[in-house]
Order: sequence, then C-alpha cells, then structure tokens
Amino acid sequence: MRVAIAVENGYVAQHFGRCPGFLIVDIENGEIIKQEFVDNPGYTAHQPGLVPSFLQNLGVDVIIAGGMGPRAIMMLESAGIKPILGVTGKVEDVLTQFIAGNLKSGESLCEHPHRHCRHH
Repeated sequence: MRVAIAVENGYVAQHFGRCPGFLIVDIENGEIIKQEFVDNPGYTAHQPGLVPSFLQNLGVDVIIAGGMGPRAIMMLESAGIKPILGVTGKVEDVLTQFIAGNLKSGESLCEHPHRHCRHH
C-alpha cells in the first residue's frame, strides 16, 4: 500500500492542495518499506485536478490530510485514492496510528458551514 501524507513543518497539513509537499510511504505487512518526501506541484499555483493527478501518477492508494475541498475529494475517489481527512498531529504519530489501524477519517478541516473551503 502506498500512502501520501500532506505535510507542513512536520505536521499533517490543514489543506492538502496548498501543503509544501507529501511524505510518500510504502507499507507492506504493517511495516514501512520505503518513505520519501516529494514537493507538491500545486504549492505555488492552485490548479484544480493537478494534485489528484500527481498523486495518482505516483501510485498512491490513500491520502491523509487535515482537509480538502469537495471537488478534490471527488477527483481522488474517482482515481481510486481514499482520502482520510480531519487528521491533525505530527506526521510520525499519524503514520504510527495509520499502520496500527487506529486512524479514522473525520470532518475535513478545510470545509466551512457553506461547504466552501476558503482556499477555493
């Protein structure tokens, strides 16, 4: 399984499309096989669909982030990538929780009462 975590300063980023980059982690049988940091191509210029396509091309199965807009969720799910949202904390702790099966998806931290993220 290949997991991407939206990262900002060692913590899970609030908005996956605007984070500086992603930690890409390959996990097999509950063990980390490989991990690498990749820059987010959408960090400096927001282009709808760019980041979901980027993650799909990397072979990502799951994306962990604080939040994302509904259009990004739809694009990721259409690409076969499962978003786990509403996540906060240090990347290492979140990864440990994910591997243990204790990380649950919650409300997207990017959505607001009008279902519109301020970043869009």
